[in-house]
Amino acid sequence: MANRHPRVAAIHDLSGFGRCSLSVILPVISVMGIQVCPIPTAVLSTHTGGFGEVALRDLTGYMEPCLEHYRRLGLEMDCIYTGYLSSVEQVDHCLAFFDAFPQALKVVDPVMGDHGKLYRSFTPRMTQGIASLAARADVITPNLTEAMILLGEEPALGEITTAQARSLLARLSKLGPARVVITGVTLATGEYGNLCYDREHSSYWKSSTEYLPVRYPGTGDIFAAVLTAGLLQGDSLPMAMDRATRYVELTIKTTYGYSTDPREGVLLEQTLPWLTRREVPKGYLSL
Repeated sequence: MANRHPRVAAIHDLSGFGRCSLSVILPVISVMGIQVCPIPTAVLSTHTGGFGEVALRDLTGYMEPCLEHYRRLGLEMDCIYTGYLSSVEQVDHCLAFFDAFPQALKVVDPVMGDHGKLYRSFTPRMTQGIASLAARADVITPNLTEAMILLGEEPALGEITTAQARSLLARLSKLGPARVVITGVTLATGEYGNLCYDREHSSYWKSSTEYLPVRYPGTGDIFAAVLTAGLLQGDSLPMAMDRATRYVELTIKTTYGYSTDPREGVLLEQTLPWLTRREVPKGYLSL
């Protein structure tokens, strides 16, 4: 343990084109000095956001033998980090990884929907499966839509008050995870950014960012990846959240300045060196 870098099992899909999921998670976590062990749940030619018919190979059958091989090797994992899953069977395999590495930090990005809507492919059974995974996590990173779904409430759009934000964070933590981050929230104060709650310290925090009128795939994956690596490097939750906020903001602004096709994702190749500087995050404030 002392002679190796921290190690993350990243359970996500892999899109060959479009800069999202494992194609951004691998470079981001690696450049921050953490070893990534990718466990692909599916391989896609591109992401599904506007490139037409996608070539796809489901890898559900790979997940269990992969875990068994790691067990035989006696590998240690310091973190299990899950993202988009396509079936209840994949949820069960993620829970098996949790059980196999009980001391590992468990980070769940409960990818289920956005903009007030559940993704069309998600059945009630699948939604319940993701909720069971989130309940076993140490850290969850839903957007506002996913936060409402986890709480069994109708997803809503628009601004929320500080009191509503604190209530959401605390109620999500009561489901199981001690640390909760909600991304992409517009507060009634006019601020836009990310919010977090640390149950152990009973503390609420926010990291505000400039809103740009463009959306890129993969920014949620990048945010959660930076957050996860920051926690493994010793950041507190608000520090890790702010580090992720600042990096995503920098990368979106850089990409926006080049006027590239938004479907291709953000130009993280231009900004990855920023993550090696280990700047002390200073942009978080009490919520």
